[in-house]
Amino acid sequence: KINIVQLVAEVFESQEMRARKRGIKLILDKEYDDPIWVVADKKRIFQALTNLVANSINYGKEGGRTRVSFMDMNENILLEVNDNGIGISKQDIPRVFERFYRVDKSRSREQGGTGLGLAIVKHIIEAHNQTINVSSSLNEGTSFVFTLKKYRPDKAI
Repeated sequence: KINIVQLVAEVFESQEMRARKRGIKLILDKEYDDPIWVVADKKRIFQALTNLVANSINYGKEGGRTRVSFMDMNENILLEVNDNGIGISKQDIPRVFERFYRVDKSRSREQGGTGLGLAIVKHIIEAHNQTINVSSSLNEGTSFVFTLKKYRPDKAI
């Protein structure tokens, strides 16, 4: 079990410098006094969240924001990584999780990366028997939403 609130704080810490360079604010949707426990592989979920947050920063508008929020869905916790960046066109949405697919090839050189980030995220979330979805509007931003199994002490294996 992992405290997903704490893990997001660690991801934000790891991405703070990159965000600051672009003037992007990293925001948790609200203060969480209590931990939110999920059943997950900490290293893998850290990697997935880092990829999502880094992407959001890379394709964000200068002075923009990246926000992470949680929602209790009974058996699962829904996580959303949302930004007000450049967005993704409708025709590109179905392909964003493909390996090596780059939405904006003209930015590939300046952004670096391999085009594997979102494919890895999808693989990690699916390895947890969960799903990830994306919605986006050009020039308005993008939202990635995925679920993780909530930890329930009474249902421990």
